[in-house]
Amino acid sequence: MDMISFKEEVLRLIAFRQEGEYWDFKKEWHKNKSDLLHDIICMANNLSNHDGLIIIGVNEETDYATCDITNDPNRRKTQDIVTFLRDKKFAGGVRPTVYVHSCLYCKKVIDVIVIRNDRNTPYYLTEQYQGVFANNIYSRIMDTNTPKNASADIDVIEKLWKKRFGIDATALDRALLFLQKPYDWVDSDDGKKFYKYAPEFTLADIQAEDCRNGYEFYLFNQCDSRPRWYDINIYYHQTLLYSLGGAALDGGRCFTSTPRTDGVSLYKESYHRWDISYKYFVKGSIEYTIHLFYITDDMDEELTARQRFLECVLVFESEFERTKFSDFVIANYEKYNVDAFSDRLPRFPDLDGYNMDAFKEDYLQSQLLQQMLKDFRR
Repeated sequence: MDMISFKEEVLRLIAFRQEGEYWDFKKEWHKNKSDLLHDIICMANNLSNHDGLIIIGVNEETDYATCDITNDPNRRKTQDIVTFLRDKKFAGGVRPTVYVHSCLYCKKVIDVIVIRNDRNTPYYLTEQYQGVFANNIYSRIMDTNTPKNASADIDVIEKLWKKRFGIDATALDRALLFLQKPYDWVDSDDGKKFYKYAPEFTLADIQAEDCRNGYEFYLFNQCDSRPRWYDINIYYHQTLLYSLGGAALDGGRCFTSTPRTDGVSLYKESYHRWDISYKYFVKGSIEYTIHLFYITDDMDEELTARQRFLECVLVFESEFERTKFSDFVIANYEKYNVDAFSDRLPRFPDLDGYNMDAFKEDYLQSQLLQQMLKDFRR
């Protein structure tokens, strides 16, 4: 969801004037940390397959009027909540992914705690924190959270475990879940790999036809910059579920899925075109999952090639972070000097038929954007 869609969704829910299965309203920030933790766990375990939203600055008792929370003494930033959750004893050491975003509504600032939807449910504690009990599985049903001194009904808990194991998922979602366990995949005689606990799921990486021999700027950061492109196909039985690009880097020392491409329009007059472009992965996406899938135990030459590749590719925590970063780039790009990164340029050979200066420009922009991403996160 991009920033515009996110704000529209929040405003739509406020106008709805009713809480629901994945959203909750608070007049002000939680004074009690155990209440905050309980609300986050309930939203992380909601059954709607939607990010949980705790919208702070909306008063139900005054017909859902908004309250400016700018000076709320208990107001928290994303890092505050991440640090708070890090110290809690969650089962398996897996914690909900949470961030805070602010919106302006009727000239008043409201905050939204976003709890990412994923398949790590059920989230629960193994050690009690104040009034939040260990081993109690909390959830949110319709507009109601499970009480702190209780656990969700057995049918709800069953659904949460089904979600974790992909039992309720589509074939592609199940494949994506299985691909997160690369050591459970086995090579078959026909050159494919299959998931040993569900062999109807297979993966094939096939070298692309000879006509696909073009270059990308990130290849020149490798010792061997020659392009070797592949098609990566994911099958369920004989059905092709998904196809994406692959690349053998540095003479085949490292294999990866190819990153996506996007860009930023810096000026109003260039609204319909990119002024700068970049390559990227989003964690949790199928491209990034496949990238991780091909990491092997050969951690010498492969590691070097992979590190050089990722020096040119932006890796985002979420699509939401990527959208916010684009806004940061537009607002701050002129404060940076792309020429300051010229000492990072690798050797670029002279290739007939290619504009090598364009490759160099793309490479320098990738280094500038890597620095901007670090600054953005700080």
